[in-house]
Amino acid sequence: MGTSRDDERKTTYREALREAIREALRADERVFLMGEDVGRYGGCFGVSLGLLEEFGPERVRDTPLSESGFVGAGIGAALSGMRPIVEIMTVNFSLLALDQILNNAATLLHMSGGQLPVPLVIRMTTGAGRQLAAQHSHSLEGWYAHIPGIRVVAPATIEDARFMLAPALADPDPVLIFEHGSLYNAAGELDPAAAPVDLDHAAIRRPGTDISLITYGGSLPKVLTAADELAAEDISAEVVELRTLRPLDDDTITASVARTHHAVVVDEGWRTGSLAAEVSARIAERSFYELDAPVERVCSAEVPMPYARRLEEAALPQTADVVAAAHRAVD
Repeated sequence: MGTSRDDERKTTYREALREAIREALRADERVFLMGEDVGRYGGCFGVSLGLLEEFGPERVRDTPLSESGFVGAGIGAALSGMRPIVEIMTVNFSLLALDQILNNAATLLHMSGGQLPVPLVIRMTTGAGRQLAAQHSHSLEGWYAHIPGIRVVAPATIEDARFMLAPALADPDPVLIFEHGSLYNAAGELDPAAAPVDLDHAAIRRPGTDISLITYGGSLPKVLTAADELAAEDISAEVVELRTLRPLDDDTITASVARTHHAVVVDEGWRTGSLAAEVSARIAERSFYELDAPVERVCSAEVPMPYARRLEEAALPQTADVVAAAHRAVD
């Protein structure tokens, strides 16, 4: 059985996600979980372990290996009044369901003149750093952030892993939740006073005065470490975690740049056409005269993600890359 919110203290990102799903299943009989291996196996990454035994096969449903099929079933269930949570094993596999997400889930409310909302939540693992090679390791959140009609969120902390799901389920539009695979084992203290997350606003994870380090998801720990290293050099870095990638919180980004007058955007996606490019463009549009130097970007190398550990590490944004970009901006 799960713990109550008052009892939650030491936990992991994975356990926080599980408790969020458990709470949702208990709170609303319309909620159910479906996806490949979410039942008997407990989820490919162990997030749903034990939920089948607690809630039964009607509400924790193993599906065939057909992303287009079970995402389509989730859309149909949402249209019928249910509140499905659909798990896709990795973001790479979500491309098999892109037709359902783009042409159905994101468009039906508009095409029906407001008559057919699709209150669907899709969870998927994203990101590299685990030696899973090029078909299991890319960060494609920016592709989905391009699509009108959906909300895209990326929990980077234990608190957000625990408390993003409830407002996502309450959203009348489809919500895509991107969980970075490197975070599942992250452990920490869960604040018992934490509450459902405001999905409309970014978070200042560390205040600063000299440079804004803007990031999301699995890059947040690296950026916070970079901020520590910069502090040792008397450079005060403000860390802005986007949290929601669509719609972007322009006001928080703009206010941060107005304080620091320098910016580095860190994005595990590829540089060309990236979310980092979008954030950089918005800074140029809204904050050009606040900048004392060009916006720097730190992104993944534009290659299929390598399998070999050293090559994978070389392809990904690392703390040293963030520190070097900050120096280019402020020096």
